[in-house]
Amino acid sequence: MDNRFTDIIQLIKQSRTNAIKAVNAELINLYWNTGEYISKKIEQSEWGDSVVTELANFIQKQEPEIKGFSDKNIWRMKQFYETYKDFPKLSPLVREISWTNNLLIFSRCKTIEEME
Repeated sequence: MDNRFTDIIQLIKQSRTNAIKAVNAELINLYWNTGEYISKKIEQSEWGDSVVTELANFIQKQEPEIKGFSDKNIWRMKQFYETYKDFPKLSPLVREISWTNNLLIFSRCKTIEEME
């Protein structure tokens, strides 16, 4: 292998890693914001619980290529937001790990200390 170009390979790999992290953070922000929006609508009695299923169906019908917004996953977004909203120390940290890891943490941990 030509060792003259290994630095470039490292730059490429680092940029790929950075891009994945940025996409993940933005996805987590989207899920957080969706959960917050739904939580507040339900809390203010503007929406009932059935609206989540309606929303999931609406997204599927209007934008069938958008994945990840089943009623089950939308409920998880609401739960995600409600779990961490009062913990400003954890809020930025949850954006650094994948959605799958976040789901594992907040579905298995009973206390905020366990989540930390």
